[in-house]
Amino acid sequence: MQTSKPTRYLKLPFLFNEKRLVEEVETILRRKWTPHFNTGGYEGSWNSIALYAPEGKENYIQAMPDEKSTLQETAALKEASYIKEVLNCFECEFLSVRLLRLEVGAFIKPHRDYQLGYENGCFRLHIPIITHDKIEFILDNDHLMMLPGECWYTNVNYVHSVANKGTKDRIHLVVDGARNSWSDELFFSLAPKASFFPEQRESYSPETKQRIIEALKRMDTPASKSLIKKMSQD
Repeated sequence: MQTSKPTRYLKLPFLFNEKRLVEEVETILRRKWTPHFNTGGYEGSWNSIALYAPEGKENYIQAMPDEKSTLQETAALKEASYIKEVLNCFECEFLSVRLLRLEVGAFIKPHRDYQLGYENGCFRLHIPIITHDKIEFILDNDHLMMLPGECWYTNVNYVHSVANKGTKDRIHLVVDGARNSWSDELFFSLAPKASFFPEQRESYSPETKQRIIEALKRMDTPASKSLIKKMSQD
């Protein structure tokens, strides 16, 4: 039986060393970062660098890689021994691992991601590295205050937005993992298993569905083509 309200986010029982994370990010900042591909979905500067990616490409920043691709460490991760320690805490297959930087004054518009909740067999984790109290991270109308070194699960199937209204950039380590028995044990220790179910809502409007399909076409990967086929059949 489903509970009345699904779990949309969780603060996980990890706390990482802020000082060590910042030191490694300051080194990585000297590398070339890639603007987020969905240019219509934000204002200002929002960019990323991959830490695990197909062929170890730092500029491959899509959330879901080609299903046939094998993720490899990028050169940026090879310079970040502590971030490797952090990632070793997660006993799961990685679907993507990125650093995401939202620069001062930037705004990610309200949007939903597609099939990126725990009920879909995957999960997104945010580990804030550089942040402040002028960041507005809104998920399903809740304002999440994520502090440096913490670890949060966010169900991004729900409407969410982020605004940087402060005077310094925000940088998060963002991990997409595949659900498994390890993650089930962790998640269900924090929230009832029955609370992980899809949001009951109307289907995407034709306009919204078309915008999602156009964004997936720009990705031009086997995974995105598979999603396009599925959405076209819905």
